[in-house]
Amino acid sequence: MEAYLDNSATTMVFDSVKDIMVRTMTTDFGNPSSLHTKGMEAERYVKTAREAVARQLKAEEKEIVFTSGGTEANNMALIGAALANRRRGNHVITTGIEHASVLSPVRFLEEQGFRVTYLPVDERGVVRMDALEEALDEETILVSVMYVNNEIGSVQPVAEIARRVHEKNPEILFHVDAIQAFGKYVIRPKREGIDLLSVSGHKIHGPKGSGFLYIRDRAKVRPLILGGGQQKGMRSGTENVPGIAGLGEAVTEIYRNHEERTEALYRRKERFAEGLSRMEDVRINGPRGREGAPHIVSASFAGIRAEVMLHALEDAGVYVSSGSACSSQHNKSYSATLTGIGLAKELLDCTVRFSFSIFTTEEEIDYALEVLGRLVPALRKYRRN
Repeated sequence: MEAYLDNSATTMVFDSVKDIMVRTMTTDFGNPSSLHTKGMEAERYVKTAREAVARQLKAEEKEIVFTSGGTEANNMALIGAALANRRRGNHVITTGIEHASVLSPVRFLEEQGFRVTYLPVDERGVVRMDALEEALDEETILVSVMYVNNEIGSVQPVAEIARRVHEKNPEILFHVDAIQAFGKYVIRPKREGIDLLSVSGHKIHGPKGSGFLYIRDRAKVRPLILGGGQQKGMRSGTENVPGIAGLGEAVTEIYRNHEERTEALYRRKERFAEGLSRMEDVRINGPRGREGAPHIVSASFAGIRAEVMLHALEDAGVYVSSGSACSSQHNKSYSATLTGIGLAKELLDCTVRFSFSIFTTEEEIDYALEVLGRLVPALRKYRRN
């Protein structure tokens, strides 16, 4: 048996996503910029996807820019917004537990002369509001906070953060990395005070290489990719019609029976966390139960290196991550999230992330717990010897 518990890294696409992508690659394969029938057919797929995204966000179609994924969306939001608003100020605020696709652009902005404040979090991984209040000043032009942390599943109070930011100055742009949140939560950017919102397709059973950035109509963002002027000049280049069509289909499908599916996710998470809690010297990190996201469990196994655990689980057909899969292969330093919540140093290299999707079954959960029940004492015994 296998148990794929690495859905925060990537997900299996919906059948309907696969079908529409095949169709746009083999039959309706035109360039959406072409003026003939094939081009107009392709353009309809892009328009339909844009309508689907806008409808879900209760946004306007012109506020959606399709990207190559969450990393590009975050780069466009941060670098594009900072450069476009530099005359108003040079101060950017983010947190110390952001994904690398936020932290790396922010460090780039520092190199360009912007001043950056990194907010601390509490032991649950939630932003300290007092630190936010203290950081906001007359030079602040942009605040970026992730909705759901990709490692421990902590959920930020984005609406409250937005309120405090905009009370300080309505012109400050508030960016939210919703890559782990979209599909798990119903997000309405205007209602929650979000000016910029990043989403990735392959986290919601859509294709890799797809995503979008919501840009509120009042927000100024400088394009980063220049060329033929596609997407009203905000993101030039021939549109990835199969990716965009697949993304639009995934956005529609992920929100079908949403409450029921989310409840099922929470039940799987609680079943798994309960099983872990019965094991010796296992610590669950971040928020407990329904305070956290419905699909992520971070656990530290004292005395067992994460890499050893990962490969031992893999041998048994259980697939997990030792951290953020997007950066763990390229960055061997300790997780900023785990250090940020105050995890003991001896556990930093002993932490594994388990993440679920709407396709995760109780049988997979039980099988993973059974394998862990055998592996954990065996690996510790091996280490002592």
